[in-house]
Amino acid sequence: MLALSDAEPRGTRRLAQVPPTTAARSSAGVRWRLPARADSHGMTELAEFTQLPPASVTRLVDGLVADSLAHRKADPRDTRRVLVHITRRGLALHRQLCERIAAERDAILGKVEDSEIAALLESLAGLVARLR
Repeated sequence: MLALSDAEPRGTRRLAQVPPTTAARSSAGVRWRLPARADSHGMTELAEFTQLPPASVTRLVDGLVADSLAHRKADPRDTRRVLVHITRRGLALHRQLCERIAAERDAILGKVEDSEIAALLESLAGLVARLR
């Protein structure tokens, strides 16, 4: 567990150094912890996914909406719920950021075998599942 506690902030700092695209400069990197898919997400789902308090998720979504990277819409099945949809611009920006992060990941893990990475990801997914 200590290795994970050490690796996480180091990895976060390294990824924070990835040069942003021009469009990404106005968007905080933590916003990209939100899932970027064409479908919609409820605020509770986003809070669970990001492991952030609901108020923080609301502020993140406010920023995405202000930057035209996402929009809100009432859930047609339950008008008390708000759904967040990522825009085309948001998806394009997310793709660009993912490419830059993938390049950085490749620089960090360049000599590690794909099978080792797959085993690590599987182990981490199992750990996360057990901790929930």
